[in-house]
Amino acid sequence: MPLLDVVDLHAEFRTGLGRVPAVNGVSFTVDRGETVAIVGESGSGKSASALSLLRLIPDPPGRITGGRILFDGRDLLQLSEAEMRQVRGGDIGMVFQEPMTSLNPVLTIGRQITETLEQHRGADRTGAERRAIELLSLVGIADPGRRLKQYPHQLSGGMRQRIMIAIAIACDPKLIIADEPTTALDVTIQAQILELMKDLTRRLGAALIIITHNLGVVARYANRVNVMYAGRIVESGPAAAVYRRPRHPYTMALLRSVPRIDRPRQSRLDPILGQPPDLTRVDDGCAFRPRCRFAIAACARRRPTLMAGREAGHLAACLRQDEIALGAEMAL
Repeated sequence: MPLLDVVDLHAEFRTGLGRVPAVNGVSFTVDRGETVAIVGESGSGKSASALSLLRLIPDPPGRITGGRILFDGRDLLQLSEAEMRQVRGGDIGMVFQEPMTSLNPVLTIGRQITETLEQHRGADRTGAERRAIELLSLVGIADPGRRLKQYPHQLSGGMRQRIMIAIAIACDPKLIIADEPTTALDVTIQAQILELMKDLTRRLGAALIIITHNLGVVARYANRVNVMYAGRIVESGPAAAVYRRPRHPYTMALLRSVPRIDRPRQSRLDPILGQPPDLTRVDDGCAFRPRCRFAIAACARRRPTLMAGREAGHLAACLRQDEIALGAEMAL
C-alpha cells in the first residue's frame, strides 16, 4: 500500500469572474521513501495540489470539492481540524515556497522550531531547545546555539530555507512536501538545498514530493514525475522514461524549451507559444490544444484521460501519444 494515495482530487477558487477549477481530478501515489516531482508552468495547479493535501486551501475563496487523500491508510479529508493539526508538522512536513513570508518575523528562529516540537512531541522547553540545536546542525547551519536567538531578517535566503527544512523535519515526518524549495536562491545555494533535502530524506526514510518548474531538478532527484497542465496531470511515469520518451506534447515542449549544453550556442530555444488557458472558460476538449502543434479535430471534442503507453507505469492524456513518443525520441 502506498504511503500517499490521492484519488480524483478537486479544488476550486470562487472569483468575481467565475469558478476556477485549480485542481481538476488529480490522482497520484507516493510510496514510502520515494521522491515524486510535480512539474508545470505557473498556474498549472502544482501549489494548489500541495496545499490541498494538507487542507490549507484558504476558504474563502477556495475549497476542496471532491476526491480522497489517503495517507497511511487514513482519508485526510475525513479528519477533524484538530486531527489535521496533528498531521501537519507531525506526520507530514511542508517546506513552503518563500521562507521570508513563511517564517514569523517577530519570533526567534529557536521559538519557531521549539513550538513544533512542543506541539507535536510534547517536549519541554529544555528538550525542545536541545533538539532545535541538533536540527540546525543537521541542516548545515554553523553556530546553531547563537542562531536560535536570531530573527528571520538576520539570516540570508539560503539560511532561511534551511530553517524551513529544519522545521519540516523536526518531528521525523513520513512525508515532506517541498513547494518550489529553491525559489529566489542563487544557483550554488539551490544545489546545496536540494542535496541537503535528498540526503535528509534518505537518512530519515521519508518520502518527498518536490513541486517545481525546474526540469533539471526533476532529472537529478526524482524517481517519478507528474506533469500538470490546467489543473490536471497530463503525463505521469518514471522520471527516466518521461525524459527519454515523453508521450504528451506539453511535456515534450517543456523539455525542448530547456537550454542544453550538447547543442550549438547559436541555436535558438524552442519556446511554448501562447499562454496557459483561462480556467474559467475551459471547454470539453484538451486544454493544451490551442498551443499544440499536434492537435487534430478530435482534440476539441473530448478531453483525453490518462492512458497507459508501452512502458509500465508511463501514462499520458493525449490521443496521439504513440506518435508523439516516437517523434520526441528522435527529436530530443
